[in-house]
Amino acid sequence: MTVRTVSQDPAPPLHDVDGVLARLERMEREGIWPNGLRYLWTDAFGVVLLVSLWRLTHEARHVEQAQWVVSEVERVLGRARGFRIGEAPERSGQYYHYLAMWMFALGRLGTIDSRYQEKAVALARDVHSAFVLPGRGVVWKMREDLSAPDPESGLGSLDPFHGMVVYRQLDAVRLVAEIAEMEMLVQASWRNLTIPQDLGLGMMLWLTHFFPDEAWARLQRERSLVLLDRLWIDPPGYFCRGPGQRRVRFAFTNYGVALGLQSCGVSGGRVRRVLEYFDRYRSGDHDDQDAITHVMGCVARLPGAFLDTPGD
Repeated sequence: MTVRTVSQDPAPPLHDVDGVLARLERMEREGIWPNGLRYLWTDAFGVVLLVSLWRLTHEARHVEQAQWVVSEVERVLGRARGFRIGEAPERSGQYYHYLAMWMFALGRLGTIDSRYQEKAVALARDVHSAFVLPGRGVVWKMREDLSAPDPESGLGSLDPFHGMVVYRQLDAVRLVAEIAEMEMLVQASWRNLTIPQDLGLGMMLWLTHFFPDEAWARLQRERSLVLLDRLWIDPPGYFCRGPGQRRVRFAFTNYGVALGLQSCGVSGGRVRRVLEYFDRYRSGDHDDQDAITHVMGCVARLPGAFLDTPGD
């Protein structure tokens, strides 16, 4: 029997514009997003999603809504330096990978309005030194004022890759010093790095597709695809959270995997199976209504501006 792996199932990315528009209308009607509590990761994905819709429809309302989200994030989550994780009381502090994703979102909106590109570059310059320990790593979580690492924080294994890729996307000239520090960290870790969880593997796949011919990207892409094969639970058709966690599954992390797979142009069958499964599945807890679940579900159906193809 032949074992089909994700790398043997090429497929183009999805473009479900009508489905995404319907989901966004329902989310707004139910106060989920963009008119719910602010959460930096969700808002970053949502802003890029709105840019995707603008690219395909050229309707100004999508840009206007993205600009409104940015202004609300700045108003609610903005701090003297950086952005708080989320509006809810338990979402204090700052995550580097959330900030990096927000920079990416600003940069994508900056392809329409250059002011947002400037905001992204300024944010990178502002927070980089607080999180990055040259030659050692990137602090995963800082206190809200960036005065010190959070007591429970360590070094984020994916963060140097995330920062390097986003900085290079934003401005390889103005961020040359910051890029150099991230590249040193990537060079020190890419050969031995093994990511243990589903969302991390999806995000690594997404990061590799920007520079697919670089050695770190080739190795991490293949390693991530192999590890995702081991997390695939069939039937019914989802990626479990990690090794030994066959029954643990989250919709939003599977949507992140779906984004990663589509960015590399593979596993169209599994992407569709994931979307079909989580259309039916209900966890019975807050995840069913959390904005992160619904916004990332839209991105999985319309990866558009997340991909390194400006015309999509």
